[in-house]
Amino acid sequence: MTPDDFNAFCALQPCTTQGVQWSGSHVWKVGGKVFAICRPSKESPSFTFKVSAIAYEILREQPGLRPAPYLASRGLKWIQHYASPGLSDDDLRTYIGQSYAIVSDGLSKKQKIAIGLAQA
Repeated sequence: MTPDDFNAFCALQPCTTQGVQWSGSHVWKVGGKVFAICRPSKESPSFTFKVSAIAYEILREQPGLRPAPYLASRGLKWIQHYASPGLSDDDLRTYIGQSYAIVSDGLSKKQKIAIGLAQA
């Protein structure tokens, strides 16, 4: 997956915003909460996303994946795809979509209404 592919996929998720933070990382949010991060690199971009507790235990030991620096060190369930073999593009899209769902489901009803994810 390229950074452009990543941005195009994240843009498909409803009610999202994108910014550039942390020395050039592409940061995608829903309701002001981060659900995916891409650190562009000519050699190998990295992709960071939130996962369930079960997925975290499975993915953290896979080649090319690791607990996300900074986020996972604080007890949060975030994985970083940083090298080959890592995940296929399809699997990466699936996990980023799940990350969006985890984060958006965690928003309050008031937040969901404010951004247009739910009706009053």
